[in-house]
Amino acid sequence: MFRAAARLSVSGFRTLARSRPACTAPVASRCYSHATKETDEEFDSRWVTYFSNPDIDSWELRKGMNTLIGYDLVPEPKILDSALRACRRLDDLASAIRILEAVKNKSGSHKDIYPYVIQELRPTLDELGISTPEELGIDGR
Repeated sequence: MFRAAARLSVSGFRTLARSRPACTAPVASRCYSHATKETDEEFDSRWVTYFSNPDIDSWELRKGMNTLIGYDLVPEPKILDSALRACRRLDDLASAIRILEAVKNKSGSHKDIYPYVIQELRPTLDELGISTPEELGIDGR
């Protein structure tokens, strides 16, 4: 029994002697991007161009809107105008209404953003014959 305890203590001592100290910290390094920052105008132009593509299909429309809504911002009315026109080209009223619902949701507690967006989009909505969720009675309230 004593021999087994001595063997375990010696092998434990070897393991302890071979192990690295627990206090070593990894070296911190950061890789900074040297790419130019995209301006707001370039961002808006990129998305307007994306949704203005005459060959856009329903999947690309939904993918673009999901990506756009995923950003920490409420899309500018000119981007939404382009997206709504893409919905009309695709004859996809459900996506158009979902875009308006997403903008309302994205506005959150800032109660003045959504009415401003609707005010700016009103000529486009009238031209395309798209009703807002509030006009359809599906605003969730």
